[in-house]
Amino acid sequence: MRLTTKGRYAVTAVLDLALHQENGPVSLAAISERQCISLSYLEQLFAKLRRNNIVSSTRGPGGGYKLSSGIDEISISDIILAVDESCQVVDCNDGDSDCGEYQCLTHDLWQELSNEIRTFLDGITLSEIMSQESVASVKVRQDNAVNL
Repeated sequence: MRLTTKGRYAVTAVLDLALHQENGPVSLAAISERQCISLSYLEQLFAKLRRNNIVSSTRGPGGGYKLSSGIDEISISDIILAVDESCQVVDCNDGDSDCGEYQCLTHDLWQELSNEIRTFLDGITLSEIMSQESVASVKVRQDNAVNL
């Protein structure tokens, strides 16, 4: 799967947003501090997330971002696809292939794996991740570290 830093950071940032939005819009600066992701990188990601209706923004003092839908309605694949990432293991038509215009020998194998990954990520929502004990303990640790 071609899950790059962009996709991983987008999932991490949206999960952080989901965990902290109960008190109102969450600033990118707060997410940046907790998750150690560059603010300018988050701005790029959230522009795509906003365009794809994963998040909405509020301007002005006390502004920031919130989820556009409920945590039960947003899947991990929704987030990854919103930032232009692919769930493909390989793409025989991406120009990097030695196959030219022909399908390679293992094309069907990799396509099937890509479909399985996509199905897996489609089936995981933010609420499922948020309910994990390990996620809750990391949230507490990060919040405590920021408040020191």
